[in-house]
Amino acid sequence: MRSFRHYATPHAGRRSVARVTITLGYQIPNFSYPGGVETLFDTVRAQALEAESSGFDTVLVMDHFYQLPGIGTPDQPMMEAYSTLAALAASTSTVQLSTLVTGNTYRNPTLLAKTVSTLDVISHGRAILGLGAGWFELEHHQLGFDFDTFTERFEKLDEALQIIHPMLRDERPEFEGRWYRTHGAMNVPRFRDSVPIMLGGQGERKTFRLAARYADHMNIITSTDELTRKVQVLKQRCEEIDRDPATLKTSYLTSVVLVETEAEAAAMLERVPEERRSRAFVGTADVLSERLGTLVAESGLDGLIVNAPFNGHVPGVVAALGEALAPVVVG
Repeated sequence: MRSFRHYATPHAGRRSVARVTITLGYQIPNFSYPGGVETLFDTVRAQALEAESSGFDTVLVMDHFYQLPGIGTPDQPMMEAYSTLAALAASTSTVQLSTLVTGNTYRNPTLLAKTVSTLDVISHGRAILGLGAGWFELEHHQLGFDFDTFTERFEKLDEALQIIHPMLRDERPEFEGRWYRTHGAMNVPRFRDSVPIMLGGQGERKTFRLAARYADHMNIITSTDELTRKVQVLKQRCEEIDRDPATLKTSYLTSVVLVETEAEAAAMLERVPEERRSRAFVGTADVLSERLGTLVAESGLDGLIVNAPFNGHVPGVVAALGEALAPVVVG
């Protein structure tokens, strides 16, 4: 039988409870760069620093071990997420740092709580825990993680949140579930009274209900024509448990390709896999600014997260994206 209790643990000098605001985030999903492994992290760090200096408030990486379909092949370079974020914490000073999103199936929840709390200490309070149920079957099978059924993965996510949520909030949970257990787990040191939690996905019955209950932020991953409706359903999930929807912030993940001329746009669009075109934007800085600004305004989103898998590594591209997009989402 599942049961849980939370025990508050007093700590002197603790900072205030965290509130997450992702207005404009930059995700780094691709690590196949000219120069190879010798300069790989230098290129990652350069993108993060460009993002920090040009209007982005958050830098994110994927939590995968193989490259994803639609971006590359499984054998292409993929950096481990939390090692990369820790290194970026030492390289940056203001941007928030997160995964989009951590695969719950890859880590025990107590270990994950400890990992993200350590990142928060290293970064002086800039960590966000991005979390999802996990979905990339090839990784699970080849690396030896249990994949389970769709329902079981969400059962695991629910149980994990019942452990992680209190551990990030100055409490010592007692929990005995089907998948996980913990007995008064301690989580020190911590930089803040809480590390914010962001869920990622689009499921209206499972993901959105978990977000309404546990999350500070919801990153919605869906086609643009479904986005406005998804935002409204998420608000309904909050209202169903008497939560003010305004306290659950939202963002949208999309791929962008910045080009210098419209003539380039058509050719670059052909490089975007068919299954990703409903969530991709290709154009000049002015075009991206107009189209994405309209998307945010019409859907009622609080923020936007973009990645640039084809040319984000090129010096100046991230800065140009920040300068183009920051005014339309921050204002």
